[in-house]
This record gives sequence, structure tokens and C-alpha cells, in this order.
Amino acid sequence: MIHYIKGTITETGSGYVVIENSGIGFMVSVPLGDAAYKAMENEPVTLYTSMQVKEDDIYLCGFSDRGALEVFELLITVSGVGAKGAMSILSALDPAGFKKAVVSGDVKAISSANGIGKKTAERIILDLRDKVSKLTGLKAAEMSLKQAPILGERAKAVSMLIATGANKADAERAVASIEDDSLKASQYFMQAAKMFK
Repeated sequence: MIHYIKGTITETGSGYVVIENSGIGFMVSVPLGDAAYKAMENEPVTLYTSMQVKEDDIYLCGFSDRGALEVFELLITVSGVGAKGAMSILSALDPAGFKKAVVSGDVKAISSANGIGKKTAERIILDLRDKVSKLTGLKAAEMSLKQAPILGERAKAVSMLIATGANKADAERAVASIEDDSLKASQYFMQAAKMFK
């Protein structure tokens, strides 16, 4: 496993850089939003990397800081989110923005990434909300976002989910992540139930 590469960026392109180390040029996929790489051409840099191995391909995904690498490695643990989807999310949101979106249940922000639909964004929030709190830099104030008590129709939907076998914490997270505040319990239930499939 290659954890990081120190070298000089000799080439940049759409979604990749070439970093030279000891006479070898490593092509590394990078988030599209990081225009800073272009400015770093011919400069010594460190890229933190994650090696991706597929049946027909081996490639490196690289990030300018450990925080982005941690977010990437969390994202690829979510069912339906591969390396390509994770890179797309990190192209749309920086690590702090992504963590904030997960904690606050901001489906819209996550689904703004190319190729990431609403259902996938909901699954990311459901799967990662607890894990993001362990990442460095997440403030307690951010953890308190959208942690208000679940009442009324939402509370009924949580009870319905628990009756189908969901545990209480997951049921509450799923229902809280639904943005619309005007739904009936059955509608909250139907939308939240999709996140458990």
C-alpha cells in the first residue's frame, strides 16, 4: 500500500496529476475542484494516496491533506459509492463541508456532486453520521446541528420503522434526514424505509 508520495508535479490534467519521484512519474487521480494543483506544477508536494485495485485496473487516488483521504476512505465503505463517486463528492465539497453536510443531514449538498443521486446521498448520511464525529476537526457545535427532538408525524414514522426491525438510532437518523417538514407519518416512513434497502 502506498500511503503518500513526495515528489514534483510535472503534469496536470482534468482529474489527475503526474508526480515524479526518483525518476518515476506516478499518475494520480485527484478531485476536480482542486485547481491548486495547476499552480503547484514543478513544485515539491506530498500527496496522500489510496490505491484502488479492480479486476482490470490499478490506480492511485491522491489528496493534498490527510483529512480528504480520511473522508475518501469513509465514503468508499458506503454501499453504492465507489472510488469514482467518492472523488466526485470531494470535487463538490471540501472535507469540512462534507462533514457538515453529513452531520446536518444536508442531502441537497451531497447530491450536488456529479453522479450522486438523492438516494445515495441519504445512504451516505445514514451510514456515516456517527463515523464522521471521529474525524479530526469536527466541532461539538456541528454535532448539535439537526439534533432536535423528533416529534409529531416524524415520531410516528420512527415508531413504524422500529416495528419493521430498524433500530431506534438508525430510524431517527433516517427520518431526520428528510428535508420536507409537511409530510404525514406514512410518507416519512416510506421515504425513510428506502434508505434501509
